[in-house]
Amino acid sequence: MLQHSTEQQSRTTTARGKKLMATKTVTPPEKLYECEVKRRRVRAGGGYEPFWKVKTVAEAVVDGDTEFRCKDCHGALKLAKRQSAEGTKAHVEHKSKTDAEYCAGSTVFKEAAHGSAPRLSANPVV
Repeated sequence: MLQHSTEQQSRTTTARGKKLMATKTVTPPEKLYECEVKRRRVRAGGGYEPFWKVKTVAEAVVDGDTEFRCKDCHGALKLAKRQSAEGTKAHVEHKSKTDAEYCAGSTVFKEAAHGSAPRLSANPVV
């Protein structure tokens, strides 16, 4: 059998000598309750022009909106409107993990310890 140094043993065993299991830090799922939705308005010269309007996700679902983007980083979002027994609200999440990591409004960015500044999405929704 290999002998471990005292320092290594103290990291992997408790005071009673039982081995500890390694645990991963679990980040709670990202849930955004406000986003921008794509709308159209009538131009003065005729026709329609698209614009982005900030709405709560619950309002957007009721209104039947289908195009969403993050109000902070302009990244693509996916709608999660499943209802559970606990009464989970409709919410959106970033499609891209990278967008979530660098978005100022994301819980993933707020919990990260990488010390970088928030930024816009590399692939913004226009």
